Amino acid sequence: MSSRIHLRHWIAALALSASATAFAHPKLVSTTPANHATVAAPASISVTFSEKLLPVSGAELVMTKMPGMTMPPMKIAAKAAVSADGKSLVLTPAKSLSTGTYRVDWHVVSTDTHAVKDSFEFTVK
Repeated sequence: MSSRIHLRHWIAALALSASATAFAHPKLVSTTPANHATVAAPASISVTFSEKLLPVSGAELVMTKMPGMTMPPMKIAAKAAVSADGKSLVLTPAKSLSTGTYRVDWHVVSTDTHAVKDSFEFTVK
């Protein structure tokens, strides 16, 4: 009888771990530039995740500060696309970024249809 109970516990544990995997969300792995980094103007900005992304994923690039100026956040023209490997969202600014602080507001949907959004900042020197 104890072997049946052991088998039932094993099956229940297996079912729980399978369902936890099925409900996983894409997790942020890294950003380039890194959050709060000060860098030279990047030609592109990437946000990498733990799972493959759907093409509906996207991002906006916003300038939040400019040296010597008080200004409201200003959207910067940039193209966002999912990378060839499917795990990164890459933003390519339409023109070189000026000195200032930028925020990337990203929103992604993984291939299992879970949506996640967040943001990060970096400064161009």
